[in-house]
Amino acid sequence: MKPLSFFRQLAGSLLSPRKRLLRRTYTLQSVHLRRKVTLDVYRPAVPPWRLLSLVVFNDGQDLHRMDMAERLSRLFRSGNLPPTLVVGVHAGDRMREYGTVGRADHAGNGEGAADYEKFITLELLPWLEQRNNLFHGPARRSIAGFSLGGLSAFDLAWRNPGAFRTAGVFSGSLWYRYANFDPELPDANRIVHDYVARSKIGSIPNRFWFMAGTDDEAADRNNNGVIDAIDDTLQLMALLQEKGLKVGKDMAYVEVEGGKHEPETWGRVIGDFLTWAVKS
Repeated sequence: MKPLSFFRQLAGSLLSPRKRLLRRTYTLQSVHLRRKVTLDVYRPAVPPWRLLSLVVFNDGQDLHRMDMAERLSRLFRSGNLPPTLVVGVHAGDRMREYGTVGRADHAGNGEGAADYEKFITLELLPWLEQRNNLFHGPARRSIAGFSLGGLSAFDLAWRNPGAFRTAGVFSGSLWYRYANFDPELPDANRIVHDYVARSKIGSIPNRFWFMAGTDDEAADRNNNGVIDAIDDTLQLMALLQEKGLKVGKDMAYVEVEGGKHEPETWGRVIGDFLTWAVKS
């Protein structure tokens, strides 16, 4: 006869399946992107009737450098993260597919952003919904990205608040501009800042989590003593605050001392983003 402790351990494992993490890799043939898209899908081993929150990451090919599997396992084991489906979308041509929909940058980059948006909203989300018991509605759905992928995540959530309420922007390329840099007007022509400034007060349904590292870069285009990665982020948050969003409730900002423009830095705070996005 097995000892009582064995049965207690077995019961505990059955009652707490989210402590175990499942990881699978899939390939989707995208109609809109006209290419195969690789997906890394992470989920806790919960029963099929349990509802899952959803977090989609651009640049999913880099999640392994952030130790995503180990970080998620710890978050689930500790109970700090409710059952959540995490999806890493591997990038194709980043300069073409990541950007702002309907507005290429001054060099013509981002002309495929609309196709990427269609892939996410019309192909990826239905595919995930068919295979997982996801919360419906945007409140428990987030999209995030790194660098140019962070810019893309902000734009996707902004344009599709019915799909994603929350966006995570890690070292976002918020400098993205529709005209060449003008040293006389160093902060002019930034696409995201401009469309946020034009929005109506009280009209933004989204939540945003921002991150920047103090060693993200060295550039300081307006010579105010603050590197552009931090400056662009804080200026965008100020605009969002003017439109009615509240720091702490609708926005969060993490500044990583010594943080660089690299997956290893982003991995240090990815757990902070996940818990804020899913539990708030």
